[in-house]
Amino acid sequence: MCAFSGRLRTMVKQEKKKASRKEALSIRLADFPGGAEGFELVARFCYNNGRILLCPSNLPLLHCAAVFLEMTEEVCACNLLAQAEAFVNGLYYWTWADVLTAVKSCEPFAAAADASGLLERLISALFSKITASPETPTAVAAVGTPNRSSSSCSSSPDTVGFGRSSSTKTPESMRPCVGREWWFDDMTSLSPQTIEKAMRVLGCYGIENKNLILTRFLLHYLRAATRRPAMALCKEGTLAGLADTAVHGVALVGGTAFSCRGLFWVLRIVSAVGLSKECRHKLERLMGLMLDHATLDDLLVSGDDGGVYDVNLVMRLVRVFVGSEEEADAPSQRMRKVGRLIDKYLGEISPDHSLKVSKFLAVAKSLPDSARDCYDGVYRALDIYLESHPALSLEERTALCRCLNYEKLTLEACKDLAKNRRIPPGVAVQALASQQCKLQISKPAATAKDGRANPSSRTPRRARTRSASVDLDGGSDEKELLRLNLQRMQSRVVELERACKEMKGQMSKMAKGKSSLGAASCHQTGGRGLPRLC
Repeated sequence: MCAFSGRLRTMVKQEKKKASRKEALSIRLADFPGGAEGFELVARFCYNNGRILLCPSNLPLLHCAAVFLEMTEEVCACNLLAQAEAFVNGLYYWTWADVLTAVKSCEPFAAAADASGLLERLISALFSKITASPETPTAVAAVGTPNRSSSSCSSSPDTVGFGRSSSTKTPESMRPCVGREWWFDDMTSLSPQTIEKAMRVLGCYGIENKNLILTRFLLHYLRAATRRPAMALCKEGTLAGLADTAVHGVALVGGTAFSCRGLFWVLRIVSAVGLSKECRHKLERLMGLMLDHATLDDLLVSGDDGGVYDVNLVMRLVRVFVGSEEEADAPSQRMRKVGRLIDKYLGEISPDHSLKVSKFLAVAKSLPDSARDCYDGVYRALDIYLESHPALSLEERTALCRCLNYEKLTLEACKDLAKNRRIPPGVAVQALASQQCKLQISKPAATAKDGRANPSSRTPRRARTRSASVDLDGGSDEKELLRLNLQRMQSRVVELERACKEMKGQMSKMAKGKSSLGAASCHQTGGRGLPRLC
């Protein structure tokens, strides 16, 4: 083997000088590419007079071993490194499967393959095949003799269709073609370290990612990687870097290429492998600005802090949306749409036993009052929450009811609230009083409006008075019902207070009776206590 390896020849000479004639020579090769398998292939080459069958599967190992052992032309003509280089120069003739096999073969000794430059050349050739055949993989090698420029394109990432993107490239020009997705599944067989190297070779790693096709591929790769148990060890490192790269690409195009549901899908994927705070903030801002396009299913993201749902995420998204709508003078339709969505979300998360009172109130109060024309949805969610949390104190139930605007409750909801035993009596009285005041305010306004609408009416005064009394009688039923409910609630509060006073009086009488009985017994026994019974 020394006849082919310059490194072995040098090491043998050095060992001969150190060792005596009787001692056997011992040479150790640390960090040999491929270990015993790589050394065996090199030994076969040497003992076969410098001949070995090269193929895409063993080329990376033989190439790295030849570089490691310095098997150059200076040592021997037609040496292993020269043969491997000649085979690599024929990348133009390789099929897609051959290049993919060669790239995957580099993974056990990726550091050596990267140091020799072979891995970068193979990755560039891999993406050259993609751009050359955007619809289907190349099954047959191209015909013709490649010139220097065509063969060198496999080692130059700038010639690849996914090369370094310039800042002048618009998102519209980066829209992917459906036909280019044929290679997604094949590339998922590569390790995360290889994918990271590929992104760096193409100049699209991290914040430099401006290519939507590669962004979609990274999301596809991360989704497949999270389903494989073997990838669990890479979550904290390489996969997290790939997730950040994907989010940078998503943030570049924003809503032009991803819908609101698509952004929630992206969040679920990248959150499973880890995401930096900066990238999470970018993604959540995009989602918050499009919150009016979200559905209830989109918001039901599983929580990671012990809760069933990630309530903190929804509050952050609402905060972003409200901040973008603050400049509007009047509440927009988008704001009202989000208000209805949050009411549905409240009803969905209310049965969660781990949901704290503060979290429920934070979600209910995350929107301004103008976002809701009616508070019936909030009341229904509140009723479900009280039913699911029966151990709440009176103070907590009273605090929960503060998220309601009683004036925006419908009459039916107000009636149900007055009969609801889970609602504190004081809150029920306040809600009924608000409804009564609302009717008293709305009645004169309606009468004045009718008077302005017919200023020149020739109807006799007596007839107008009679018709007005009929209208008042028609609306007096609801008013009378509210008045009766209010009186009933007030009498209920008075009865409770009276019962409480009676119980206090009885307890004080019982305490006095016990004290007088003890004094009398002591007087009868001459001040001595009763004899102790054994």
